[in-house]
Amino acid sequence: MVQPSKSESPAPGAPVPGRAWLMLALATVGFAVNFWAWALLSPLGPRFKENLDLTSFEQSLLVAVPVVVGSLGRIPVGALTDRFGGRVMFPIVSAATIVPVLYLGLAGHDSLAALLVGGFFLGIGGTAFAVGVPFVSAWFPPERRGLAIGVFGMGMGGTAISALTTVKLVDAGSMSTPFVITAAVLAVYAVVAALVLRDAPGRTVPTEPLTRRLAATLRLGVTWQASALYAVAFGGYVAFSVYLPTYLRTAYGLTQADAANRMAGFVLLAVAMRPVGGWLSDRVGPVRVLAGALAVVVAGALVQSPTPSLAPVGTIAFLAMAAALGAGSGATFALVALLAPANKVGSVTGVVGAAGGLGGFVPPLVMGSLYGAYGSYALGLVLLAVVAAAALVFTCTGVRHALARRTTS
Repeated sequence: MVQPSKSESPAPGAPVPGRAWLMLALATVGFAVNFWAWALLSPLGPRFKENLDLTSFEQSLLVAVPVVVGSLGRIPVGALTDRFGGRVMFPIVSAATIVPVLYLGLAGHDSLAALLVGGFFLGIGGTAFAVGVPFVSAWFPPERRGLAIGVFGMGMGGTAISALTTVKLVDAGSMSTPFVITAAVLAVYAVVAALVLRDAPGRTVPTEPLTRRLAATLRLGVTWQASALYAVAFGGYVAFSVYLPTYLRTAYGLTQADAANRMAGFVLLAVAMRPVGGWLSDRVGPVRVLAGALAVVVAGALVQSPTPSLAPVGTIAFLAMAAALGAGSGATFALVALLAPANKVGSVTGVVGAAGGLGGFVPPLVMGSLYGAYGSYALGLVLLAVVAAAALVFTCTGVRHALARRTTS
């Protein structure tokens, strides 16, 4: 059952109120701040490896724990957002993330066990994505949700803030410096969010128990369709943002700084293209945008598979894939906004977001294993092309038919 609301959601074709754009801006800032906190350990991985004499596996585990927890945590947090709204959940998630951030900065960085405990709870910050999508979606009419959710998705650039500032802040101050600063920013945001955020008028509020709603979400076709597509689109983005520096250093002999700068360019282009993908989905439909994006990924992966010269062929291939993966991520949630029931957008977002986050950790493992076995990344990139081609076929058949049924019903 759905609790009746006192007013109506934005009607198709109606002008978007100014408050909706304010809520979108605040949600995007909250997403970025929480993702900044979520990504604090990754830039310090090499330093922890050296200081604590960690193995490569232990270093990978340290970086992976908050990402995996943050990805899986989106499932219950998305369902809770459906029930309590973003006005409640954004301040709670932001405030809860302060605890592990301060723990890691002040006491929890002297042993692997302490880092893993802190990293586990640091995963809370990664669940902010599942709060923002249903919150933003409810404020905008269907024909504007693709753009709105795409703009919100730019908050994933919070990981870039961490990558660009964390090590510099440690060098300028101490190990605690970036953690204390991030905790202060989280505290300010939590207070502002509690005072200013408002849920959209007419937000549909489910009354069923959490477990029943999650079970119902898993029975929806859009949950699995969007999960598969997001695992390829956002998972591909995560995989490249994690593994691209290693790839560039190994395949092309670049310095660590040069490889990191090129990875930053890849990330920024993907982030910038996410709202473009949402905007295009509002105009030509998410299926066309997804199909185009996946076709570019197929072509880019095949072109890059024989490791061509980095300038210009390799650079063009990677930048094209970055743009396509960003646009495809935006289009996926435009599809969710169209197909998911209004009172289950948060639950669907949680599952889909988890699929995307987890999808990013399979490709680096595959690429590393294949390179170790064959001394080449060619097969790994060919496999990426095959997966993207399968997603392309699925988009043009099953997803297209599902969207057609929804629009004609």
